[in-house]
Amino acid sequence: MAQLDTREKLAILADAAKYDASCASSGTSKRNSAGGKGIGSTEGMGICHAYAPDGRCISLLKILLTNSCIFDCHYCINRKSSNVRRARFTAQEVVTLTLSFYRRNYIEGLFLSSGIIGSSDYTMEQIVEVARSLREDHDFRGYIHLKTIPDADSDLVEAAGRHADRVSINVELPTEQGLKRLAPEKSQRRIERAMGAMHRSIEDGGDAAKRYRSAPRFAPAGQSTQMIVGADAATDGDIVRRASQLYGRFGLRRVYYSAFSPIPEASTVLPLQRPPLMREHRLYQSDWLMRFYEYRPDEVAAAADPVTGMLPLDIDPKLAWALRFRDRFPVDVNRAPREMLLRVPGLGVKAVNAILTTRRWRQLRLADVARLTVSLTKLRPFLITADWRPVALTDRADLRSLVTKRAKQLELFAA
Repeated sequence: MAQLDTREKLAILADAAKYDASCASSGTSKRNSAGGKGIGSTEGMGICHAYAPDGRCISLLKILLTNSCIFDCHYCINRKSSNVRRARFTAQEVVTLTLSFYRRNYIEGLFLSSGIIGSSDYTMEQIVEVARSLREDHDFRGYIHLKTIPDADSDLVEAAGRHADRVSINVELPTEQGLKRLAPEKSQRRIERAMGAMHRSIEDGGDAAKRYRSAPRFAPAGQSTQMIVGADAATDGDIVRRASQLYGRFGLRRVYYSAFSPIPEASTVLPLQRPPLMREHRLYQSDWLMRFYEYRPDEVAAAADPVTGMLPLDIDPKLAWALRFRDRFPVDVNRAPREMLLRVPGLGVKAVNAILTTRRWRQLRLADVARLTVSLTKLRPFLITADWRPVALTDRADLRSLVTKRAKQLELFAA
């Protein structure tokens, strides 16, 4: 490997890290040190935004330790057979880089992942050493998110949890068949075993913190994972059910979805085109329905096309579910239980909570509901208020087009 300076390594390894969605990222403003040189430049250099456990948006340095890898996963730009420019940081270089960016107030933490070099254990040792040095040698108090390797020794993975705020172990693909076909060197059983061990350690750490004030923290922000969407034949229904299983079994904080992106010199087993980005967005909305709107995974999957198993791209899954089960509507906002209010298109969790509080004292009218939402466009066909009752809802063959057009057209539903 040719000798590269720190800036060249940063450019390569920050770009390589962008494919990992388990740290939510977005753009950053351009800020350069004098003359546009030096490691203080944040232009195209891996600054991403993520959210802390308390909801704060924080800036992270998002990089790989190396983009060299002994694995040959078909979908990965950094796979062994890929013809890409390789680079590698030492653990000390990552520590120095993180502290330098932190002192310049460019970042508030680090997201570190890596290709597999030498062995899973050796790579995990290097990742842990970065976090250990930051915490113990430099008293670094910033946020650290470490990508752990399921094949690594369990003691090393646990050590990552002692130093990191959050850890992630990526399941990569929604189905075991997809993983065997596209990443034959990886094992769903080993991945899930590692996730289970991490879940138990996080729970033990939480229990210890409740009992003993001096108990060390263990991954207080929990663990997350990522699934690649569109690289295999998995449907949206498959993905929704898999995500629900992961949340239930391993207590995950987030499941991230990453739309497959075609790579140079791609394997012939991969799709020629990436899936629509809207598909990724609809899956995030479905995930939100399960996490905050009390939808069961089978309910979300029922919003998908019964033949293809795919969620509609032109409308959100909550509206798709309501249109498919229109016999459940309209819902009386003054009487309906919380479960059904959460299923009314256009009503958010805060709006439902406000409705439940307000109706204890008086009857709600349409104008009251209007003040709790951005638009009544989606709501009117699906709810009843003291002064509003839509008619013939289940008989309207054109309901879908009507609820996606301007609100004035919905006057057709007025009694």
